Amino acid sequence: MMHDVIIVGGSYAGLSAGLQLARARRKVLVIDAGQRRNRFAATAHGFLGQDGQAPDVIAAEGRSQLMEYPSVTWVQDSVLQAATAPGGFRVHTQYNGGFEGRRLILATGVVDELPALEGLAERWGKHVFHCPYCHGYELDQGRIGVLATSPLAMHHALMLPDWGSTTLFTNGVFTPDAEQQAQLDRRGVRLERTVVTRISGERVALELADGRVIQLDGVFTMSRTRLSPLAEQLGCVLADGPTGPYLHTNETRQTSVAGVFACGDASLAAGSVALAVAEGVRAGVGAHVSLIHG
Repeated sequence: MMHDVIIVGGSYAGLSAGLQLARARRKVLVIDAGQRRNRFAATAHGFLGQDGQAPDVIAAEGRSQLMEYPSVTWVQDSVLQAATAPGGFRVHTQYNGGFEGRRLILATGVVDELPALEGLAERWGKHVFHCPYCHGYELDQGRIGVLATSPLAMHHALMLPDWGSTTLFTNGVFTPDAEQQAQLDRRGVRLERTVVTRISGERVALELADGRVIQLDGVFTMSRTRLSPLAEQLGCVLADGPTGPYLHTNETRQTSVAGVFACGDASLAAGSVALAVAEGVRAGVGAHVSLIHG
């Protein structure tokens, strides 16, 4: 069976793209492995009409609404390979074999590669975060730490005083120059140069190499992000983002490969539910228009 569009990834961006195509009565196949990037967080914020809602509830309601359209098929699986094929594209899944579609939307998201610090991974999305707009308000103007993984920690450090009393832990990664130090001073950011050796506590406590323990209400840090290998298999051009590569797209969200579109965290140098939904609309509409005009 030739689908009009295959969407790889059934989280917020993929669901949003699928909805546009389903409403255009196109045959849509969504293939999803069930690994939402924000699955570690209890609540999602900054998304109008869903502020404070559990991420899995938002995703489940979106899927339920999408599956009301009879032209949509859902397959729970992982896509291992993608390639061009006569008339479009062919993807191969781990358990359900191959599928073909005239257009392909990559809504695969990204994988966060976290700093290798004991105690961090189990607190990711709970007390250790990457997005101030998503989680800063809930810290109630408390004590906030910024754990540097690169000089880009300055970005977090200069933003976060709007959400609470902020300390930048340089962690042996970099030393602010005179201009950066002046910026930190203007924002009231404290500087801690001692290396962090471990995160502990029921909430979050940073243990330092000199034996001190600093209690905080939340920590922000930058992960490295990794894309699905499908983009490379298809030959899509990538752009360099602050935390890792992402898919380069045009205004219709088509990649450098004709007929392949991308949306969500895989095609943005930032991540949030609201942005993913918005970009999914653009990719779904872009794919539909390309089908009309060939």
